[in-house]
Amino acid sequence: MTMTPYLMLDGCCESAFRFYADCLGGRIGALMRYAEAPPDAQLPHADPERVMHVRLEVADWVLMGSDTPAGGTAPAGGVWLNLAVESPERAEAVFAALGQAGEVQMPLQETFWAERFGMLVDRFGIPWMVSCEKEA
Repeated sequence: MTMTPYLMLDGCCESAFRFYADCLGGRIGALMRYAEAPPDAQLPHADPERVMHVRLEVADWVLMGSDTPAGGTAPAGGVWLNLAVESPERAEAVFAALGQAGEVQMPLQETFWAERFGMLVDRFGIPWMVSCEKEA
């Protein structure tokens, strides 16, 4: 069994996922717009240029998302994406990249449980935790 985060964004999905691909070193494996849906698909009305589905592949994990249809909302309350990286240097690079034009909630720093841990909300309103665990 696997679990894949799925982000619902309001009209900025493509730019957000291109930003994440740059920040995280991933590639967009699929991007479909509402205009590509078959005419008989029973979908809510949406701008045809909005993203219906996107898949970002980063190393051995996947992040998916879409734009909300017109008038839709993105119910994300209380959910943060935790990105665990392999080194303090990688944590610093990823935190700086994701934080461009975002808002730092907790600066990236050493804690009693991690070599580096920090929290931010990126420019698209998505909350992230970046961590590099201490070796046991």
